[in-house]
Order: sequence, then structure tokens, then C-alpha cells
Amino acid sequence: MSEWLALAIAMSAACVVVIAVVVLRQRRVADDDDPSETPDVIEYITMMIGVVYAIVLGLAIAGVWEARSSAQDDTLREAQALHEVSARAEVFPADYRDQVRKDVDAYVSYVVDTEWDYMRTHGEISPEGTALLAKVRTDVAERAPQNDLEAQAYQPMMDRISTADEARNARGQNVGPTMPGVVWFGLIVGAVVTVGMVFALQIRRSMRELVLAGTFSALIGFLLFLIWDFDDPFGRGISVTTQPFTDLFPTIGS
Repeated sequence: MSEWLALAIAMSAACVVVIAVVVLRQRRVADDDDPSETPDVIEYITMMIGVVYAIVLGLAIAGVWEARSSAQDDTLREAQALHEVSARAEVFPADYRDQVRKDVDAYVSYVVDTEWDYMRTHGEISPEGTALLAKVRTDVAERAPQNDLEAQAYQPMMDRISTADEARNARGQNVGPTMPGVVWFGLIVGAVVTVGMVFALQIRRSMRELVLAGTFSALIGFLLFLIWDFDDPFGRGISVTTQPFTDLFPTIGS
């Protein structure tokens, strides 16, 4: 089942549950019941709960979006650093230049074709990918510069490899859900309380009130799904992709 189908089912279920509760509740209400008698304090409390929960939802969405953006930036930084290593190897002799580029391409190819799926399955970066990047570092570090031009390219290449390694470690730290379980507990309980307070307002079975109640519950469901989808930057529908690598290394996989 796709995530978007699951979202549609969840939103529809939320609407059906809320509307069903309203309908069943109204069947048990006496004919002389007057919804205008709802105490003002209940309306005030309902409003305050809605405001507080909206703030919590906004902070949660901002947090998971920031985590996803950070993961995307780390991926771009890693790919750009490796691209710079390949580009700066141009000043070295052909055999050494080809070896460095071969190692870089091997690492990028492994990340694109294998490690991305490995991260989703195991929740961490793979040891083989770490070894391939270490080989790039070793090949560059073991050859001393032979002239001034090589000396000018050598240190920037080592710096770019360090940048790629740092970005790779950051990518590994962002694998898996980023939001603590206690926050999810608060979001779910808050959703139940917020939607439940709708019934405290003694809404009737009029079409307008039912549509508003169903739409409100569906909106809460959609926002919770959005947070859940962004919560894992590499493992769910709206996830970070390998596009920075494929854009900067177009020959990979071709």
C-alpha cells in the first residue's frame, strides 16, 4: 500500500469516525436540548486548546522540515566535495588522476546504487561505503606532490575529502526518525483532545456542521501524516534523494 493511499484512508476514516460519533450522539439527545446553552467557558477552553495544539503542530512541522533540509544540504555538500576532488585531480599525472577518479566514481556509484537502500533497511550508513571513502583518502594522501602545481591542488583535495567524510557522518546521523517518541505521544493525545473538544460544543447534524467537523478532523490527520513523512529524511515518501550525486556525476550508472 502506498503512503498516499494510506493517507487518503486515514483522512477518510477520521471524517467517518467524527461524523458517526456526532450522528450517534444526536440520537441520544432530548428534543428539548438547546445547544446555545453551551457554557462560555467551554467555548473559551476549546479555543485555547486549538491554539495551543496549532502551535505545537507548527513547531513539529518546522522541526522535521529543518531536519530534512539539513539532510539534503549534507548530501549536496558531500557530492560537491567529491566532485571537487575529481576536478582538482586534473593537474596530476594521468595514471594517478585516473586512479583517484576511479575511486571517487566507485564510491559515488555505491552510494547511489546500494547505500541509499541500505540506509532505509538498516537505519545506518554501510561499512563498505566508509571503506570506499577511506580508500579515496588513502590514495590522495599517500602520493606526495611533485611540483608547485600539484602542491597547490593537494591540500584542497584533502580538505574536500574531509568535508565529504564530515557530510557522510552527518548523513548517517540523520538516518531514521528524528522526532522523539514523547513528542509523538503529545501530538497524538493533543489530536484526540482537540477533535474531542468539538463534541463539547454540542454540534447538531446539520450538513454545515458535519462538513466542518469532518474537514477539521481530516486536516489534523493530514498534518500528522505530513510530520510522520518528514520525520525520516531518507526512508519515506518525501525523502532526500541521490539527485546531487547523479547531477554532479552524470556518468554514474550510464
